[in-house]
Amino acid sequence: MNMRALGKRLDSAATAVYWHVGSRESLIALAADRAWAEVELPDPAGLGWRTAACRMATSEYTMLTRHPWLVQAFGSYQLYGPGKAQHDDHSLAVYEAAGFAGVEADQATSAVFTFVLGNALGLAATASFTRKLGHDGGDVQALMQANRAEVVKVATQFPRLRARLELPSAGYGAAPHGSFAFGLQAVLDGLEARLATRGKSDASSQAQSDDLREASKTIAEANPGVTNLSH
Repeated sequence: MNMRALGKRLDSAATAVYWHVGSRESLIALAADRAWAEVELPDPAGLGWRTAACRMATSEYTMLTRHPWLVQAFGSYQLYGPGKAQHDDHSLAVYEAAGFAGVEADQATSAVFTFVLGNALGLAATASFTRKLGHDGGDVQALMQANRAEVVKVATQFPRLRARLELPSAGYGAAPHGSFAFGLQAVLDGLEARLATRGKSDASSQAQSDDLREASKTIAEANPGVTNLSH
């Protein structure tokens, strides 16, 4: 997308578009914030935290698959405005209603959002790859078939992959049917289990804390200077 192409689509000069938005980057940021405003913000007080969390995560996934460009833009643009801020604030409210507080509420929110984003990545990757193949006016279908032939050649060397080559989930960026619902329930089960085990012995709680600290230390050492702003 560029401003000239946008002007042409709007039957207007590209220079006229700049009267409304200062740059391509500003336009993408505005569009992204409009997209975040599409996400449902269910009330945990009326529905219960888990139902609210499930509905909100499903709405996030639906929005991101409706706008695969947004997933692609995460790595290139600073996308934060009122729509995203309202989304983030409500997400924290959902997990605070569950019983998480402080940093734990942030961690719960981040865990679910990262899961949603990862699942939306498949469709975004497919859209990006397809666009790349057709960039020079080539036959996208033929190029995709040639690419799949190379993938099959590698996958047939491994028995479990070979047995799954004819399944729909073997497509580029694809996943087994029902994967999102299955994974989301697993994540929420894990969060619910953490809430239920808070009465465990001090020794068990200490062991869990040690595991978390060790994992955090390993990630920090592998990614120095990186701050998590995912939620």
